[in-house]
Amino acid sequence: MSPAADGATGNVTGVGQPELVHGETAPLSFYIHIPWCRARCGYCDFNTYVTDTGDVAIVDGYLSALLAEIDQAAQLLGPRRLSTIYFGGGTPTLMPTAGFGRLINAIAQRFELDPDIEISSEANPETLSLGYLAALRQTGVNRLSLGMQSSDPAVLATLDRVHTPGRVAEAVRWARQSGFDNLSLDLIYGTPGESMSSWAATIKQALSLSPDHLSAYSLIVESGTPMARRIAKGELLEADEDELADKYLLAEECFAAAGLSNYEVSNWSRPGMACRHNLVYWRGGDWWGVGAGAHSYLA
Repeated sequence: MSPAADGATGNVTGVGQPELVHGETAPLSFYIHIPWCRARCGYCDFNTYVTDTGDVAIVDGYLSALLAEIDQAAQLLGPRRLSTIYFGGGTPTLMPTAGFGRLINAIAQRFELDPDIEISSEANPETLSLGYLAALRQTGVNRLSLGMQSSDPAVLATLDRVHTPGRVAEAVRWARQSGFDNLSLDLIYGTPGESMSSWAATIKQALSLSPDHLSAYSLIVESGTPMARRIAKGELLEADEDELADKYLLAEECFAAAGLSNYEVSNWSRPGMACRHNLVYWRGGDWWGVGAGAHSYLA
């Protein structure tokens, strides 16, 4: 996902929280980009690099660069209070959990952290185990955004996702056992070849896992990607806009019936579980990005 991840588009609605304060006393958020993936999805145009991070030199070198950027942020920004930290990618959970701990500790040594700070990490199901999630939770990460995308094996194959549908339920179970009580599932609709019944089955499966938050994104086929080339050759048929609208409306209907509120275009949550980091983007708050694909914004 992008540096402004978890649905940073559109207009925030009905979240019932106070407006953000701007300036040096305003809360600050950190976005940390981990750019590694085991395989590059055909629709992806983000700044990612294929690796399994088995090379210790790659991990250590990148962590050193991130720590240097955190130092630079502290020098430039001075004392600031942090309300959220977000690890996005790529696939952050390809990083050893010790790396999360080093980065969070470095930030905590240079900035004041809110007592109830939200620390999120994106995760792909194939990278997780019970042991990994338990160790991740111990680093201070308290919110998990799991890339489910679809429950249909054919759709996952078209997207070049490498996990199986059953792996998602297993990862959710491990996450709950490890103490994650703030769990989001990311879904994609509009994949070439995805039927309405397939999308409905994905929604049903996602809701059966009782997530606290759901993201549902319409697939956008960017020029220059392998999927765009396949569509141009006629190998895949791109979904039309009416079909995408129908799938969005089905998601809204089902999520609302399950007690999740649409707090912006692509994101739904149970009461009190809206992604606070996401809301910083939506409301024009201050965030500082570190890493290969990150950017920053100060109001």
